[in-house]
Amino acid sequence: MVSRVIPVDDFDLVIFGATGDLAQRKILPGLFRRFVAGQIPDSARIIGAARTDQDDAAFRSEAAKAIVEFGGIAADDPRLAQFLELLSYTPIDARGEDGWTELKSRIRPRAVHAFYFSVAPALFGDIASRLASHGIADRNSRIVVEKPFGRDLETARALNATLARHFDEEQIYRIDHYLGKETVQNLMAVRFANILFEPLWNSQYVDHVQITVAETVGVAGRGSYYDKSGAIRDMVQNHMMQLLCLIAMEPPYHFDPNAVRDEKLKVIRALQPVEAGDIVRGQYQGDGKSSSYAEDSENPDSRTESYVAMKVCISNWRWQGTPFYLRTGKKLRARTSEIAVVFREPPHSIFDDSGAPKANELVIRLQPNEGMNLKVMIKEPGPGGMRLVQVPLDMSFAEALGADGSDMPDAYERLIMDVIRGNQTLFMRGDEVEAAWAWTDPIIAAWEDSKRRPEPYDAGSSGPEEALRLMHRDNRRWREIRA
Repeated sequence: MVSRVIPVDDFDLVIFGATGDLAQRKILPGLFRRFVAGQIPDSARIIGAARTDQDDAAFRSEAAKAIVEFGGIAADDPRLAQFLELLSYTPIDARGEDGWTELKSRIRPRAVHAFYFSVAPALFGDIASRLASHGIADRNSRIVVEKPFGRDLETARALNATLARHFDEEQIYRIDHYLGKETVQNLMAVRFANILFEPLWNSQYVDHVQITVAETVGVAGRGSYYDKSGAIRDMVQNHMMQLLCLIAMEPPYHFDPNAVRDEKLKVIRALQPVEAGDIVRGQYQGDGKSSSYAEDSENPDSRTESYVAMKVCISNWRWQGTPFYLRTGKKLRARTSEIAVVFREPPHSIFDDSGAPKANELVIRLQPNEGMNLKVMIKEPGPGGMRLVQVPLDMSFAEALGADGSDMPDAYERLIMDVIRGNQTLFMRGDEVEAAWAWTDPIIAAWEDSKRRPEPYDAGSSGPEEALRLMHRDNRRWREIRA
């Protein structure tokens, strides 16, 4: 199967924070891959803007090193030299006046204008204000802002208000790279482009849903930042909330940005408050070979969680009585992200002597090996009577789609191209962000009031024992964490 590449219109993309880690690891290598794929026109311009005082040549050299290191290409690849011709650089003072006139001179009047804020949220307002006051951005311009979008409802509202002073909601692209993953979009295709699943997609047939995002790395190197955030702010309030919404939302009337986001917002507003007994917080311990969370965060008294598991319920007709179990953590057994929809068992088995049928499971893998897997019961091959065995119907993209399936665009590639196209479907709207914080804030406040320390867990394990008991008391089990 050959994927179709649709070129985008000519554009000027300004990357604020172009010398930073995100730009070097993701944005520039992603743009290079889209250029090689033929999606970016040769006339496009990518303008780096940061505080570092350097010229175009120095920025191109820096970008080339990043693309070779993180893009997996040879330094002498001729396509790299062609791509670097699109790049230029302007030193800029985000909180002063230096560089803005020069930046304006580099923006062309008839191209699509996009401004990527790959900077700390504290600079969003300064940059937005100067883009407007210097006449660099117009009513057709787009801005891209990265998480964290606030650290609670109050700060999220303040950020939304700051951006709204200079840009309409239709111009603001709040990026969550999980929404750019191929499998996440395929989740909507599976649900709404097939008749097979939708009639079963409710509490009558779905026993529960598990959403797991497990990482093997700790917080070393970013401990001071993470210690002010924790797993719920870093993962649950944004990435996992979005996955939950896509699983639980009603069919939108059309695959349209506001229609999809309206349905996601309804799910967030239908989330019940989480009881204290339905949440487990954990913190990884050192084992002599690897460091503990307290060491990585350089805070021996830290009460910040590196792991969280919770049972979430949705108050609507479709999901009443079907719990959603979420868990995410650092330094776990394997790096994996998946959604498992566990169906109820058949109400009656006609195969009395061959063991009870097991529940069907639809497992949507986000990483690694993106794809889907449906577990069904079949007859075990061979003579000797009717014996049942559960087997997977596997749809690994790499196997099902051939070369295209093993070389899918990174989430950032897809999302940046959506910005240029002006498609906001895979970006969070301001009211979504605020609703997510409104649900999360009481959970965090309750933790802080309790003064309880997170439960310890071993590095390389599945998390705290308490998280296992969270499922066991409902007569359910977590799926094994494995790559």
